[in-house]
Amino acid sequence: MRDIDPQEPEKAEMSFLDHLDQLRMHILRSLLAVAVIAIGVFLAKDFVFNVVIFGPRNPDFPTYRILCSISDALCIDPPNFKILTRDLGEQFMIHIKSSFWLGVILGFPYIFWEIWRFIRPGLYPQEQKAARGMVLICSLLFTIGVFFGYFFIAPFAISFLGSYTVGAESTPSLASYVDYLTMLTLPVGLVFELPVVAWFLSKIGILYPSFLRTYRRHALVVIVILAAIITPPDVTSQMILSIPLLALYEVSIWVSARVHKQREAEWEAEGKDLSS
Repeated sequence: MRDIDPQEPEKAEMSFLDHLDQLRMHILRSLLAVAVIAIGVFLAKDFVFNVVIFGPRNPDFPTYRILCSISDALCIDPPNFKILTRDLGEQFMIHIKSSFWLGVILGFPYIFWEIWRFIRPGLYPQEQKAARGMVLICSLLFTIGVFFGYFFIAPFAISFLGSYTVGAESTPSLASYVDYLTMLTLPVGLVFELPVVAWFLSKIGILYPSFLRTYRRHALVVIVILAAIITPPDVTSQMILSIPLLALYEVSIWVSARVHKQREAEWEAEGKDLSS
């Protein structure tokens, strides 16, 4: 924790309950932001479902057009399957559920900003300086991950699952389709935060670059398993997700090494032994 500023008596006298009250306010503001965005998404029903949610099952989806323009061998023709609802209120409930998750995705930068506002006062001034731009970096990584899942993983997964058959007609429910699409986008965005997690753990002295380098092969196995959990039983989708995760792991090693080097420089400047 950072040194107490004598010019900030109110912050210096904050109790544990005061901190909990602050945390509650940050959470409430985040939930309010998600609710406002979710209402806007709910009102844009036609665009959200016809363009965004049902986009990966349409032949004119950008991913399919780009692949077909590159080579006929890469051209994917998504299966034409009907989406049914089996419960009377399923469409309404899925509409609400989709609006909420889209509210979380679109509101992620603000949510993380609120989290950062709660964490930032507890950091040393040099740590605050080193973490400058953290909200922007986390938001970009999350957005890239979501876009990667939506435009790269989802089309292959939906094409594979929609065309796979054992002799029965494929007519998935609306809830099943939306659940799969959510699983293929939101978790990928969170997994793309791996370099940020590596930075934080390295900053507090838990993670070291030597550890990441030593267990690189083990990480490969974990990444493949994680990709298999997130994606359907489709080798192509697993490989598409595994490759950027491996790249992010290498970036995490670089981030951890840089943080560790900075810590060594700080300790040497203070005349201390880092190994003690």
